[in-house]
Amino acid sequence: MSLGAHLVELRRRLMISAAALVVAMILGFFLSDPVIAFITEPVQRIAAERGDDLVGLTFSSVTSPFDLRMRIAFSLGIFLAAPVWLWQIWAFIMPGLTRKEVRYTIGFVAAAIPLFFAGCYVGALVVPHVIELMATFTPEGANNLYDAKLFYDFSLKLMLVVGVSFVLPVFLVALNVAGIMSGLAIIKGWRVAVLLATVFAALATPAADVVSMLMLAGILVVLFFAAAGLSMLFDRRKNKRLKAEGLLPDVAE
Repeated sequence: MSLGAHLVELRRRLMISAAALVVAMILGFFLSDPVIAFITEPVQRIAAERGDDLVGLTFSSVTSPFDLRMRIAFSLGIFLAAPVWLWQIWAFIMPGLTRKEVRYTIGFVAAAIPLFFAGCYVGALVVPHVIELMATFTPEGANNLYDAKLFYDFSLKLMLVVGVSFVLPVFLVALNVAGIMSGLAIIKGWRVAVLLATVFAALATPAADVVSMLMLAGILVVLFFAAAGLSMLFDRRKNKRLKAEGLLPDVAE
């Protein structure tokens, strides 16, 4: 295809993705009420425990309530329209990939997407605990009035951080396949990985809920070791192939 044909194809893919996003945003707008109820549940719980009416979301401008719903609609639209725009991206780049690259890409995408959504789900469970934990640092006599926009941004970003943390093992495997990092180098960092997973889980779960902390830390550690093991398996197969071709005679398996 010529450059002009590629640009026409790209525009068509972008238009389809944009249309799917708009439709999903409309649906997401009508689903904003249960989302608001879910993210404000810990705030309502804090207010009930304190018996204080001055705990809740605040809207600092006339358009803030509508702005919050539009933000929620956009976020939900991205998630709901993901199958469409992901397919459009894949359909655009796939003709330029070799068969081996297509196979690797399908494997990475098939692993990354479920892990990301699983991480976002875990993040949604973690967010209320973090909000309640942060509220315990409020000085005596002070009130927790949360700006609605900042409150939602914090909740969404925390969910995304947990989602991305679940996908990091896939990127480790990708670095290994690309020849940037060996499986042995990955496994040597297991102490740091366990420490980071434990600290992250301790910060993301309530102090008294040791079971939740261990479960979250355990999931992250298992994903790390799975990535390390898979990378070492790839290295072993690669070394065997190089030895068979006489390119790596002195390297042990």
